[in-house]
Amino acid sequence: MDLIRWDPRRRLARSFFDDFFDMMQGPGRVRRGWHEGGMWEPAMDVIDRKNEIVVKAELPGVEKENIKLSLTDNNLTIQGEVKKEEEIKEENYYCRERAYGSYARTLSLPSDVDRDKVKAKFKDGILEITLPKKPETQPKEITIEKG
Repeated sequence: MDLIRWDPRRRLARSFFDDFFDMMQGPGRVRRGWHEGGMWEPAMDVIDRKNEIVVKAELPGVEKENIKLSLTDNNLTIQGEVKKEEEIKEENYYCRERAYGSYARTLSLPSDVDRDKVKAKFKDGILEITLPKKPETQPKEITIEKG
């Protein structure tokens, strides 16, 4: 892999189509603006199980105290900030890929959840949120009788 020298003017020269295709790269790609200390969004996995929804978010380098979770209606919001470790002059960089700055991500949940039973744990940079579904929104199996 070749190293590409960081040039702030190169960012300004990009076209609308370059930005469009960057956004279309798909999930797992850090959103635009993180390398400038701007807003970024953590990558997430959302698993819809029979009785619960599980959300896993990558938050590398984030301290547990810097994570704020909120649940409004059917919207789960994860937000906070990652601060730069130290000031380093930009001209010495060959490459800067570590994210810093504010982050926020709001996820619209596919069903109603039981707010009183929501649990969250944070380990090794992964935030895992378990959102139990309300009983009335869980799938119900129907037995078919012989006719």
